[in-house]
Amino acid sequence: MKVLIVDDEPLVRRSLGRACKTAGHEVYEAGDGREGLELWTKVSPDLVFLDVLMPGLTGPQVLEALPTEVRKATKIIMMSAFSGQHNMQSALQMGADLFISKPFEDIFTVVKMAEGLMNK
Repeated sequence: MKVLIVDDEPLVRRSLGRACKTAGHEVYEAGDGREGLELWTKVSPDLVFLDVLMPGLTGPQVLEALPTEVRKATKIIMMSAFSGQHNMQSALQMGADLFISKPFEDIFTVVKMAEGLMNK
C-alpha cells in the first residue's frame, strides 16, 4: 500500500513513516500542505495521513484543492493535536474517513487502524 504522510512535525512523519515501513508499506512524506498536495497528485497514494493545522495550506485546504475523484480514490486519516476543535465529525465533514488525535498512544495501533480502513 502507498502511504502519504503530510505533517509539519518531523517527529510525527518519521515515527509514522517507520511504523508504516515496518508493516511493509511504501511511504512518502511531505512537510507541509503544498508539498503534500504535489506528492498526492504525483504518487496517487492509497492512504493519506493528513495533519489539520500546518503552515501554508492546512489539511482542509489540501482536501479542497483536490478534485473529488482523487479524494474519493484515497482513504484519508485526519490528525490533530487540537482535538477539542477537530474530531471525527468535523473530519468526516471535511472528506476524511477517520480522525486521530495526536500525540499517538501507540503508533502501531494507528497503523493497524489505517490498514483496517483500507479493508473496508
